[in-house]
Amino acid sequence: MPVTSGHLFAQMPFYTVLETDDTLIIDLHNREDLANMRGALQGGLVATLIDIAAGQLAFNVADLGDGVGTADMTVHFLAPIMTGPARAVAKLIRKGSRTVVVGVDVFDVGGDRLGARATLSFAILTPRKNQPTTAP
Repeated sequence: MPVTSGHLFAQMPFYTVLETDDTLIIDLHNREDLANMRGALQGGLVATLIDIAAGQLAFNVADLGDGVGTADMTVHFLAPIMTGPARAVAKLIRKGSRTVVVGVDVFDVGGDRLGARATLSFAILTPRKNQPTTAP
């Protein structure tokens, strides 16, 4: 996942583990500065990991030239990510002409347990015709 050096995500320890046509696995390593008061990975960062993994998979299956935007995300937090890394396993559920649906399970690899389960839908954003390429 290419990220420019000035972007916030460039400072985060995200690592692609596996990428196939219908699955994407991304790890987020737990660090002290990313943990909450109990030492668990912040829930917002778990949700961000879910959105990144699912969004990249949705983008990969969308037609060339199309983009995607998160339309809906439901996350069930099941257990804290204490040890890490947090591993997001995103799997394609359905690709339609206008939407892509992805399921994501997040595991605490070191703790050997399921930490979260999510379902996301993405709108397929086709390029607009006659859209100016620069601002007036």
